[in-house]
Amino acid sequence: MTTSKHKKTLTVVAPVYNEEEVIRDFYQELKNTLLTLSEYRSTMLFVVGRGTDRTFPILKEIATADSSLRVLYLSSRFGHQMQLLAGIDHADSDIVIMMDSDLQHPPEIIPTLLAEYEKGNDVVYTVREKTSDQGVLRKWCSDMFYWFLNKISDVRISGNAADFRLISRKVAEVLRREIRERNLFLRGIIPWLGFNQIGVSFVANPRRAGKSKYSFSRLITFGLSGVVSFSRKPLRVAIVVGLFVASLGFLYALTVIAQSFYNRSLPAGWATVIVLLSIFGGLQLIFLGILGEYIGAIFDEVKKRPHYIVDQKINF
Repeated sequence: MTTSKHKKTLTVVAPVYNEEEVIRDFYQELKNTLLTLSEYRSTMLFVVGRGTDRTFPILKEIATADSSLRVLYLSSRFGHQMQLLAGIDHADSDIVIMMDSDLQHPPEIIPTLLAEYEKGNDVVYTVREKTSDQGVLRKWCSDMFYWFLNKISDVRISGNAADFRLISRKVAEVLRREIRERNLFLRGIIPWLGFNQIGVSFVANPRRAGKSKYSFSRLITFGLSGVVSFSRKPLRVAIVVGLFVASLGFLYALTVIAQSFYNRSLPAGWATVIVLLSIFGGLQLIFLGILGEYIGAIFDEVKKRPHYIVDQKINF
């Protein structure tokens, strides 16, 4: 029989933001699942972004009665990916499992993740088979984004991949010491790292209460981070399209010059000028926007601001 001293350690990291309506249920269901894992010494680590509801006071109350619950309270809302990174940084365990706290990631899948880990996999990621309450438009946008990202990136990212995954201590140490990007995109970073990886399918539960914290604008920002982090092809496309359009403009200029020698009564051509200015102006603005995204990412890295700031620690 394995003694407690020799048990493998497990930390479940869950980012939390304004989840007062569901956080008690999530804690209880996760706790019940971890209690069945007698061969592991389990800890829950909830990383709380500063919000506007009673999520943090509720977790403080729960943590007072349960020392296996650790709470990391951040000084501001640094974002979902930074909350996950903060959890990884503060989880000194053999295994780290990341999952959302809205109960769409079912805790009962955790034993399956651990079984795959015991087979020698350093990363066990999950793939959503379906999400019962996901709108058609949102699903289509998500599918199109991952299709586009896989077309322009050398790293293959599953279109239905979730931030519900298991990583070994080896992978966690790489993220703590070597992968410190400000525009962090874990769904791309984890496949890029390599190691032994395997996927597990699951059906996402509908939200029991509250609403998604990813607004449409935040999803766009998240998507742009993924594109900028994992591909330079938009810059190359800008060069190719720019050369193509410039070539067309040069040919058109030669045509106009040739016509001017043979036809002195040509109209002033205001429509042509307007159309050309519109096309070239629009292309220039698009390419300036692409350049701006990459320059902005460089700017964030150069500033070297902290990824997150911790306000309070409970049960550490």
